[in-house]
Amino acid sequence: MVTGMTEILVPEGAWTFDGEVLRIVPGGDDVHELRRTLGELAVPLAAIGGVSFEPSRKGGGVQLRLRPGADPLTDVVAGRLTGSADPYRLAVPKDRTGAAEYLVDEVRTALMLEQVPNGPAEAFLLPGPAVPVSASAGDGTVSFDGERIRLEWTLFAASGKESAGPQAFSLPDVEGVEWAPQHGLGYGFLRFRLKGGPPARAPEKDVHCLAWGVQRYGGTTALVAAAVLARLARLRAEPPAPPAGQSGGQDALLRRVAELESHDTVIRRLGELGELHRSGVLTDDEFTAAKRSLLRRLEDG
Repeated sequence: MVTGMTEILVPEGAWTFDGEVLRIVPGGDDVHELRRTLGELAVPLAAIGGVSFEPSRKGGGVQLRLRPGADPLTDVVAGRLTGSADPYRLAVPKDRTGAAEYLVDEVRTALMLEQVPNGPAEAFLLPGPAVPVSASAGDGTVSFDGERIRLEWTLFAASGKESAGPQAFSLPDVEGVEWAPQHGLGYGFLRFRLKGGPPARAPEKDVHCLAWGVQRYGGTTALVAAAVLARLARLRAEPPAPPAGQSGGQDALLRRVAELESHDTVIRRLGELGELHRSGVLTDDEFTAAKRSLLRRLEDG
């Protein structure tokens, strides 16, 4: 394991690695709105798929690559957050390139020593953006408090969205979430797919979708998408609730299993006693006493 602390501090922020966690802290007011809103990140080594330093004329940049399935933000943006909006990229001036390359080497060494796989993670290793979280872009505003999602329309919304009015739905009603930046003549959008809902329409007409045509990344909409995706994963991972009318839940079920196992054990022992009695190993009195004891256990259970 890498020991000690490795740090690089530049105008965009600070990256600190202690051998187990890479801590990312955004810089001042000049940092992209999305990164500033997201705040400090603690990336465990197990979530890292790779890291590189990319030199340029003005210095270069450190690029962190996370494993698929390890980070809800990385998954929902699918590589479409670039440049200054990418929280896992750090621009480095010429006088700090040496420190950047050293940090990259330290992370790579730790990945090798700990034999961290670069394939998909089994579950999210980062919690996703904190809630409540909200964003405004294009034709509306979206908010998510961890349980409910609400969409409200602005004056830029199409008439169909205005007529439908604000939309609100609970997290269990959501099948999935999609996010895409504005590109060319197309709209950027944040779309929620509801269980049993209608087919997706064009972003500007879909009442379950925020759409924008000017802002490249739609403000902080990607953070709302990531927060929803993270909590959807937790919701799906929760064990199903016990059937209605079942008292005591899981504990009652475990007790019943134990009772059935005890019952089966007693029945098996009775059979074994019968064999011993028939073979002459147990006398009549011994067999009767042992059988009485086992039957009493069966009745008590």
